Amino acid sequence: MTPAKNTVFFATAKQSWLGAEETLPCKLDLILERLNIRERVKGERVAVKMHLGGHVGYSTIHPVFVRRVVKAVLDGGGKPFVTDTSGAVATAYERGYTHETLGCPIYPAAGPDEKHFYTHKRPYKNVREWGLAGEIQEATFLVDLAHIKGHPSCSYGGAIKNLALGTMIAATRSAMHDTNHYDPYWFPEKCPDKSVMDAIIKSCPFGALVRDKNDAARLHLHAEPCNQCMRCLKVAPPGSLKIDPITFRSFMEACAVSTKVCLDTFDREKTAFINIANQMTAVCDCFGFTGPAILNDLGILGSNDIVAIEQATLDLLAPFKIIAENVSSVFELRPDGPHPFAQVHGPFKNPYIAVEECEKLGLGSRAYEIVDVLPYKDNRAIANAPYVSVAEL
Repeated sequence: MTPAKNTVFFATAKQSWLGAEETLPCKLDLILERLNIRERVKGERVAVKMHLGGHVGYSTIHPVFVRRVVKAVLDGGGKPFVTDTSGAVATAYERGYTHETLGCPIYPAAGPDEKHFYTHKRPYKNVREWGLAGEIQEATFLVDLAHIKGHPSCSYGGAIKNLALGTMIAATRSAMHDTNHYDPYWFPEKCPDKSVMDAIIKSCPFGALVRDKNDAARLHLHAEPCNQCMRCLKVAPPGSLKIDPITFRSFMEACAVSTKVCLDTFDREKTAFINIANQMTAVCDCFGFTGPAILNDLGILGSNDIVAIEQATLDLLAPFKIIAENVSSVFELRPDGPHPFAQVHGPFKNPYIAVEECEKLGLGSRAYEIVDVLPYKDNRAIANAPYVSVAEL
């Protein structure tokens, strides 16, 4: 049986005692059991969609976790394969991801040249159609295995972003990022003086504003480094520049549409979602490097509802304090951010937006029930608390 749709199983990173069963890999096993993965995958071609990272990144999901997911699928009689974008797959072995370490093949989602995809028409702003990777659409069961981290476009990356960007071809991903420029934000007629334009550009400490490469009379806003500090508006003539929530919201809405395009190719009973919230860095794994963690480890969540798991993950992280000393000096923390990740990337990059939009599109419910698969017990006051010595390991 499949558990209730909006149930979110949770395993804390905290350990009650020093034993293997208290560690996250073993707690992941408990979540896989509660999701009934083995009972659901017999005869299915199972795509395990994850981010394989790039270059010298080492904060992606460790092969130890991936292998346990793969083993559960194999135990149930499924045919698993790990998949991601072609570039990430091509160098995955450099970061420890191989058939031998994971227990199954690793395939580029749209083929090595991204020519294996299906076109879905669903207009959203400048995006007219979506190129969904062929290995995703042709799979019969999907495990969305996501690493939680920050993201400069939307402040947060989890289960939604793992599908929204990672299952689409490069041309679609590029068009999705271009939604930030669909709604006008620069009005050149209100600022004819080029020297003032130079002053506006200089006012941004993050290099987010530059002259448009196709038209020197226009300003181009790089939404990713912009944290909406509004220094530029103090220099810009009235009405010439807008730093508007819609500029940033558009990308998150596009992510929701993209996620729906992907999930609509699967029976809802043939999808499962796992969020691994550890080594949470400020930016996406696609940057190809790893910085210090900006939040303490949370643990692992699992659900059959992508909206519920994302809402629960964000809610559990909401009280966390940013580890300020681990935040790169290129960022300027915003205490008015509606979530810790938005404190790094700016208040208009509210991570709940994509979750809300996915709920509107019928992909799940923001109402959820948390079930802790192995509750933490504070044993510090217990004299005979379990302890495993090195000799016993």
